[in-house]
Amino acid sequence: MSSENGQTGGGAEGAPPEQLALIRESVRKAKVPKAKPRTWRGAALAKELPVARVLVDKGVLHLDRYFDYAVPEELDADAQPGVRVRVRFGAGRHRVREGRREGGGLIDGFLVERVAESDYSGPLAALAQVVSPERVLSEELLGLARAVADRYAGGLADVLQLAVPPRSARAEQRPSPEPLPVPGVPEVASWGRYERGAAFLESLAAGGAPRAVWNALPGPEWSEELARAVGATLASGRGALVVLPDGRAVARVDAALTSLMGEGRHAVLTADAGPEKRYREWLAVRRGSVRAVVGTRAAMFAPVRDLGLVALWDDGDDSHSEQHAPQPHAREVLLLRAAQDKCGFLLGSWSCTVEAAQLVESGWARPLVAGREQVRGAAPLVRTVGDGDLARDEAARAARLPTLAWQAVREGLRHGPVLVQVPRRGYVPRMACANCRAPARCRHCSGPLEARGSGADLQCGWCGRDEGAWHCPECGAFRLRAQVVGARRTAEELGRAFPAVPVRTSGREHVLDTVPGTPSLVVSTPGAEPVAEGGYAAALLLDGWAMLGRPDLRAGEDALRRWIAAASLVRPQRVGGTVVVVAEPTLRPVQALVRWDPVGHAVRELAERAELGFPPVSRMASVSGSGEAVAEFLRALELPPEAEVLGPVPLPVTPVGRPRRVGAPPPGEHWERALIRVPPGRGAALATALKAAQAARMARGSGSGGGSRGGGGEAVERVWVRIDPADIG
Repeated sequence: MSSENGQTGGGAEGAPPEQLALIRESVRKAKVPKAKPRTWRGAALAKELPVARVLVDKGVLHLDRYFDYAVPEELDADAQPGVRVRVRFGAGRHRVREGRREGGGLIDGFLVERVAESDYSGPLAALAQVVSPERVLSEELLGLARAVADRYAGGLADVLQLAVPPRSARAEQRPSPEPLPVPGVPEVASWGRYERGAAFLESLAAGGAPRAVWNALPGPEWSEELARAVGATLASGRGALVVLPDGRAVARVDAALTSLMGEGRHAVLTADAGPEKRYREWLAVRRGSVRAVVGTRAAMFAPVRDLGLVALWDDGDDSHSEQHAPQPHAREVLLLRAAQDKCGFLLGSWSCTVEAAQLVESGWARPLVAGREQVRGAAPLVRTVGDGDLARDEAARAARLPTLAWQAVREGLRHGPVLVQVPRRGYVPRMACANCRAPARCRHCSGPLEARGSGADLQCGWCGRDEGAWHCPECGAFRLRAQVVGARRTAEELGRAFPAVPVRTSGREHVLDTVPGTPSLVVSTPGAEPVAEGGYAAALLLDGWAMLGRPDLRAGEDALRRWIAAASLVRPQRVGGTVVVVAEPTLRPVQALVRWDPVGHAVRELAERAELGFPPVSRMASVSGSGEAVAEFLRALELPPEAEVLGPVPLPVTPVGRPRRVGAPPPGEHWERALIRVPPGRGAALATALKAAQAARMARGSGSGGGSRGGGGEAVERVWVRIDPADIG
């Protein structure tokens, strides 16, 4: 072999040294390979603060605490509070070598803090790896996540899954832009239409922290008004956060902010943006490059620096309720942020929820409303068609649409587009008095009464008690009726009635954002109404009973919110804007729509709920699962003495092949649900008790629940725990 090498060299004595030099040079230029996660056996520890407290991403309640790990000297510089790390979890005490605990699987986590000594007396495992030196978890964000977890009886790791987006290495490597200088104070503009609108903007611009519940006037100006509130906050040198229900609303506020202040002053955070883009925008906010954030509920934890304002639009929309554990509502998260950061708060909507009315009633927030003259000048004319009108209307019996509705459509099409709102299919009817239409409720707990099977007996949907001798407390009648379900062929019938007019549809499969101002019929489901250029000339709100008849405590409030949202897209009455609602005119939500008084409706609803002990005056939780699992959970639960348990009652079985709602039983399974109600001031005690019982259950290996991502053993029977569920019947 040596002779062959000599013959190959051919007398070129410098060849072998030249090859060695090339090898050395290539080694110098080669990137140092990343250290694989290891045990760091025998490695020296950091000289200062050698112990790291880590929140492991296990997602189970009985492990909702910090774990101590040793910090190797090599990782000392990068292992700072707030970074992502990987650790070995689950090693036994007997697996110790050279003073280092070994074994277990690699899992992700966040380094929370560095300390000098550990409370654990045994040997510690070492940090396996610092995933990135980017400090993504600030002390403020950690405190907010802990507050949300405690309020909703959830785990901190689950909340941080919602608060911190998944990492993108490419996004981290790109530098964020330099922050722009503080903008000037925007003009009051359309905020002058409100009694305290100018004062609200002035307080934000001066560095104040005003808290307001804003009942917006109908029309498209709401997005510009939100942008001016953000601009006033930025002018004070602070940051602002705006959370909206869907991508269409985000696009409108995004365009309004860009028009008002230009590019580069705000970030858009939505779940639909894609992992890399969303993380890049989130990092720009975290690094302080951008101080204003607009987004859907994915943005409610955005780490805005020097937060001066949190704003939420349309808090009654279902989209604000998170679907993943522990299912927090954006309104409650922003309320926690306002209290934690001592910043301004703005809750805006065309309508008004009971929770918003409670904030004003308690004095925590001030009302931000317009005078009645301003309301009359901006709102359309609202006309009603009740059961008596339909019974006398030959056209309504033949075509299922009253004459007044046909006339409104015909007149509206002369001047522009006409909106037709049709309730979604699938609303379940509930029972009501056949005489005065008052909802039938249980005498024990005021829950909704439902007909079981083909018999005449009723049963409460909350506590399960039978009601065999019901009579209406309002008028004394004994007859009941089921509410009407909306028409299915509305678009086809309107298309045949007006063959020369184009018909557009907007719904779940295809949602339109805008429509031109030319004559057309736009048939939409609630929440999917597109914006018309110049506003709609008229609107029909059909089958009001379908929304008012939902078996839910919020049926009337939600129906009014959806009606007002659609009517707000119609031109004012002074230019011919007309709305026709097909519902009994004597009902409270219908009267509130006619008078355009959503605040008054919410205040009356709040008073009734306070008298009956309904949320939001009381705090309520639901426990659902198989009958045996729910009974076992309730037996182990140590509730506050003031707590009241309603039920359990059977839940509707999810048909096979149908989409499953959050918290509903899997297709074909029979579940039961119990409701737990506590008076005001005892919500924290209820959440603590539920979390402790769920953690003990999971530690025993009895199952997992509450939407957690794992269990402490074999999951036998699942139990779902929800604090303040959106739908309680």
